[in-house]
Amino acid sequence: MVSALPPSRTAITRGAAEWHARQREQPLDAAAERAFMAWLVTSPEHLREYLAVSRVAGELGDALRGMPIDLDALLAADPAPADTSNVVALPLRRASPPAAAPRVRRHRAPLPRIAAAAAVLVGIGIATHLAWPQQLYYTAAHGAPRSITLPDQSIVHLNAESDVAVRFSVFQRRIELLRGQASFVVAPERRRFTVHAAGLEVQDIGTTFDVALLREQARIGVAEGSVRVLGDAGQGRLLAELAAGQSARIDYRDHAVRIGRESADTMTAWWHRRVVFQDAPLREVADQFNRLNALRLQIDDDAAGALRLTGNLRGDDIHSLRVFLDQQPALATTREANRIRVRSRPMPAADTAPQ
Repeated sequence: MVSALPPSRTAITRGAAEWHARQREQPLDAAAERAFMAWLVTSPEHLREYLAVSRVAGELGDALRGMPIDLDALLAADPAPADTSNVVALPLRRASPPAAAPRVRRHRAPLPRIAAAAAVLVGIGIATHLAWPQQLYYTAAHGAPRSITLPDQSIVHLNAESDVAVRFSVFQRRIELLRGQASFVVAPERRRFTVHAAGLEVQDIGTTFDVALLREQARIGVAEGSVRVLGDAGQGRLLAELAAGQSARIDYRDHAVRIGRESADTMTAWWHRRVVFQDAPLREVADQFNRLNALRLQIDDDAAGALRLTGNLRGDDIHSLRVFLDQQPALATTREANRIRVRSRPMPAADTAPQ
């Protein structure tokens, strides 16, 4: 005989579905987050059931999209009372050949009850494969930029010689840029998306943005949407609010902020292995090329490194870069086995002879 789920499991499933539905409707406030965490840690069964409901809601979403079924409502609803009208007592066993067992007429369960039961069963089966929080680490080697699709379908464009650490929890999506440069195309979701780098926290507001760790500054550029930048890893003051087409350079030492205009094409040019620089010091330009090439650019003096340049070159076209540098009146280059050395060109002495 088929029996209903135990009342304790039914109550846990209902609670998990209710919390899941609340988080889909809107982000939880601080009090609701505390209440949810208190419920979550009450028992391992609470955690398993919540993870099951979350995973099943995602995996069955496409299958149920065209059907008039609200999965959250189904899981949160009270279970239908057991139908005992189809239970027939079997006759006692006798010495004579047994009489044929009466046929049991079965009622077809309504589709919503089937969907809810399937969701719970599938969720329980896969919950053991799901761990919260999720922690991931990605790196891009020298000369090898890459693109990564995160579990939430956000995309990270990771420049060469760059590393990010990813941590997804129930309430947030947290990225830490450990070195280099990365762009983020953020998938819309209730959980907030933040990027931490050099003591800064960049809060996404539905956007595409870029974060680069330069020699003395962090540069944050917004190609689409907007971001908020806070100091002290998100616990400090608001440093900048940036909209599409804006970028900010924030000093590591004192968090001084300089905001300027920058086109989306310029911000994302490196996705296509182009190096675009606008009034940038040569030492930063050299860093961009050196990420991509075995032949390195070596800056021999501070004056050459501070020279500000504007250009648009292929990242692997070192020959064109050298031609471009030789065209600068203040610079001179020499080629060695595995590098191009760049130095300041001596300025001619002023003619001070009497007339």
